[in-house]
Amino acid sequence: MKERVVILGAGMAGLCTALALAPTGREIIIHDRDPPPPPGGAEEAFSTWARRGVGHLRHSHAFLARLRTLIHDEHPALLDALRQAGARELTFAAGLPDSLRASYRAESGDEELAVLVSRRTTLELVIRRYVEQQDGVTIDCGTFVDGLVTKTSDTGVLAVAGLRLQDGGESLADLVIDAGGRVSQAIDWLGEAGVRVAEETEDCAILYFTRFYSLLPGQNEPPRGTHPASGDLGYLKFAVFPADNGTFSVTLAVPEVEEALRAAAVRPKVYEEICRSLPGVAPWTDPVRSAPVSRVFGMGNLKSRWREMAPGGRAAALNFFCVGDSLVRTNPLYGRGCSFAAVEAHLLRDVIARTDDPQIRARLYSQRVRSELRPFYDDMAARDRSAAERALRGLDPAWSPPWRSRLMASFVEDGVAIAVRSDISLLRAASRGFHMLAPPRGWLARPGALLKVFAAWVRGRRANAGLYAPKPGPPRLAMFRALGLSPLADLERISGARAAVPISPKAA
Repeated sequence: MKERVVILGAGMAGLCTALALAPTGREIIIHDRDPPPPPGGAEEAFSTWARRGVGHLRHSHAFLARLRTLIHDEHPALLDALRQAGARELTFAAGLPDSLRASYRAESGDEELAVLVSRRTTLELVIRRYVEQQDGVTIDCGTFVDGLVTKTSDTGVLAVAGLRLQDGGESLADLVIDAGGRVSQAIDWLGEAGVRVAEETEDCAILYFTRFYSLLPGQNEPPRGTHPASGDLGYLKFAVFPADNGTFSVTLAVPEVEEALRAAAVRPKVYEEICRSLPGVAPWTDPVRSAPVSRVFGMGNLKSRWREMAPGGRAAALNFFCVGDSLVRTNPLYGRGCSFAAVEAHLLRDVIARTDDPQIRARLYSQRVRSELRPFYDDMAARDRSAAERALRGLDPAWSPPWRSRLMASFVEDGVAIAVRSDISLLRAASRGFHMLAPPRGWLARPGALLKVFAAWVRGRRANAGLYAPKPGPPRLAMFRALGLSPLADLERISGARAAVPISPKAA
């Protein structure tokens, strides 16, 4: 008798889970509280599709090579459908810096380093319609779930047997999968049943502001210029995200400590002034080339979170699995959320195909998720902490980092970055790490790669002058003056709260 699988949530995690499990012949029911997508195409979905369960639906997305490769290998017909809907693939060759473009020769594996770009609404619309066509899959919309159906197994461990519906009914299943995202209550429901789920959480310490644009009739995307269309200024991170059907978005990411900039960035006039001040962004948002087609969307309260559903190899609950943000939440800055969900879904498929034992399934799934994804999570968390510290110290214009910090910054900026911009093999390796096709920093630990980095570093700035990327934007003081903001307001606020930011005599 085939297993019945009930999935909570029809977002990317739920859809990826159905994609993975549908070919196995199981009966799959997806319960989702939101209404179905509108009957039209990509434009109607972007304009009208209401998805209360997906707070970042209309923020920038670029889908990493790991996700694009998985779709290419496992679901080629879906990739074709995405292309037909306007989604594009940006290749490794197209993103090369000028320093490597002329000498580039394609190698095996470069085809994997393609980024899938589209609006999130377009991607989700196409995947959903594809999933609905799969045998054995049903998506139940407008259904509210308010609990779990549970029982005690023969071994004394709580087993989940279905979902309790708000209308009083039950949706019973052999397997229950929580794909409800960061707002899912399923873990709270386990807590009410006496099950404690181990987790670790920390703030991402950043907020996002996104606006979408459409190219005007007769206009094309600007040619690749000398200034990057993405960058990190310490007080501000930014990126342009090409999308489908003549659209693109710009996201500005502001550290939590920059309260004045955070409050101002949501205002359209300020947002556009920031874009004009960034040389790599300004050609995109030039009113001659494009026009805004959305308000400025904000997204905050971002936390990274890792949950362990089988600590010590023993399941917290049987026949219950989490996929996506309900299991692991990441900072959207790294674009890993959808890839994490897809990888988890396909790992789950492989695990439940291997054994029918609920305890072994729980243990293997937890082990494989940790093996595949924990290195990327730890890398993200370390980078977030470093960025938060940098932003905090950056409030004081007179603060100077200690020599160890300056040395490490020089190694990264004058060694690693220069080596990657001047050596195609290092760029390939670094790109594979970024796109989750290899361990995130494993390439840098290889003796040959490290020697190349040291060689670039010791050559010095003068010898490497032609390899540096142009400054991505103005320093903090100049930007704040252009926006009419006080560059010391947040420093004074934090100092007044006796925070750990030193106020130098010059700044005071």
